[in-house]
Amino acid sequence: MAQNVFIFHGTEGYPQENWFPWLKEKLEAEGCKVFVPQFPTPPIVPAKIAEWFDVLKNYENNIDENTILIGHSLGSIFTLRVLEKLNYAIKAAVFVGAPIGERPIINYDRDEAFSGFNFDWENIKTKSKNFVVYHSDNDPYVGIANGEKLAKSLGVELTFVPNAGHFNKSAGYTEFPDLLEKIKSIIKKLKD
Repeated sequence: MAQNVFIFHGTEGYPQENWFPWLKEKLEAEGCKVFVPQFPTPPIVPAKIAEWFDVLKNYENNIDENTILIGHSLGSIFTLRVLEKLNYAIKAAVFVGAPIGERPIINYDRDEAFSGFNFDWENIKTKSKNFVVYHSDNDPYVGIANGEKLAKSLGVELTFVPNAGHFNKSAGYTEFPDLLEKIKSIIKKLKD
C-alpha cells in the first residue's frame, strides 16, 4: 500500500515553491503518493480556514491512519486544525516554521484571523503517532518561541536548525534532506 503524504504550503504559497517539489519527487521515488494542494491565499486579506477545509475535502479519501501531514508556516496551523478534527491518529505530523501565537510573528493579525491561536493540545497529541517540529533561530517571520512552545505542547524535542530562516527558497531551502530522512525513518520504523 502506498504511503500518502500531504504538504500544506503557507501564506501566499503554492505547490511548486520552496522544497515542496523536491520532497515530492524524492518521496514518490520511495513509493509514496504525495499531495501538495493549492489553497486560496489572497495577498493582504487573511486566508479563510473554511476555504482550506473545502479544498481538503477533495482529498479526504486519501487521508487515513497511515497518512503523513507536513505543514509549512501557515500550513502548520492548518495541520493542527486538521488533527483536531480527525477521529483517529495518523502516522506523523511535521511542522516547519509554525506560527502558533508567540510573538514575534510578522503576520500575527493575519495568522490569528486565519484560525486563532487556541489549540486543543490534549486532543492533538492523540492524533498522530509521531510529531516533528522544525524551527530556526533567524526566521524573519516567526520567532523561535513558536517552535519551542509547539514542541513542548506536543511532548517532543524541537528539531532546531541554525540559520535556516523560514525554511523557504529565499533562505536557500529548495531541498530539505533532513526532513526527507526523518520521513523515511518514520515510514521504515512503522513498517518494522
